[in-house]
Parts: sequence; structure tokens; C-alpha cells
Amino acid sequence: MASIFGGNTPKDTYNKQQDVDKISNASTNIGKGATLQGNIDTFGNVRVDGKLIGDIRSKSKVATGNASVVEGCITAQNAEIEGEVKGSLEIAELLVLKSTAIIHGDIFTTKMVVEAGAVFNGKCQMGDLEQIKKMMEQIGTPKEEKTNVATTTTTNTIKEEKTGGSVFSDLKI
Repeated sequence: MASIFGGNTPKDTYNKQQDVDKISNASTNIGKGATLQGNIDTFGNVRVDGKLIGDIRSKSKVATGNASVVEGCITAQNAEIEGEVKGSLEIAELLVLKSTAIIHGDIFTTKMVVEAGAVFNGKCQMGDLEQIKKMMEQIGTPKEEKTNVATTTTTNTIKEEKTGGSVFSDLKI
């Protein structure tokens, strides 16, 4: 009788859980050659192989292909970047910058892997994202403002060199 008045029966609870599972397992793809203007806000994975003009917010993983361009901020649990991003990245767990990645913006992440050849122009802050946000609030400078300040931008290009098997072989101790 409770179900007549909108109560939760075991079947209702099961169906709601299935709906949540479907949403979180959903995938959003922007194919090569496609251009999308607007923001993406999803629980599932996002794959960009074309061009996106807008922000991406995902509770899962964001991946970009080597010919992709994202003109906006990316906020996600994890990300693997192969293409170009013109905006900040806020990644809760692991950010992977592949060798073809080009980043023009600030990075806020817990962990990061940078492959040889990746290009990064901006600032990077690593650690607990909540602590980083609190620190930014205490400083009083919004992170969006920092992304647009060209005078404080640094350039880091990582190149692989063939030097006796170690990238540290030219260090003098």
C-alpha cells in the first residue's frame, strides 16, 4: 500500500539504482572533425577527438585525442590529455599528459604523469584539491584570473634525450 502513495518499494529502489548506474557508465564522445560549442556536465567518461569550445565537468575520466582542441576548463576525477587545452585543469586524482599534449593554463591535481615531449604553459599546484582551493581563497586571487595573466606564465617543455640511459646523467654532484 505504501507504493500507492509514492513510498519506496524494493523494486523502486532497485530501478533507481539501475538508473544511477546507467548514468555513471554513460560515455560522451566528440568525434574527429566535429566542433561543439557549449559546456559538458556529466557523471560518465568524456572523450574529445574534435574541438570543444566550453568547459568539461565529469565525475569520471576525461580523455582527449592528439588532434583535439579544448578551449575551456576541464574538471574531472581523472584525465588523460593528448591534444591541446586552452584553459585550466582541475583533476581530483590522476592527470596524465601524453607526449603530444599542449596545455595553456593552470593545473590543479593530486598526482600527475608527464611524458617526454609534453608542453605545459602555466602554473601547477599539486596536493589535496580542497587544500589548494582553501589556499587560493586565503590568497584572495581567483584561479580564473591567474589563468589569464600572461606575465606570470612559465614554459616547460620536456624533451627526451639519448644520454647514457639516464636523464640525470648530466647532473653534477
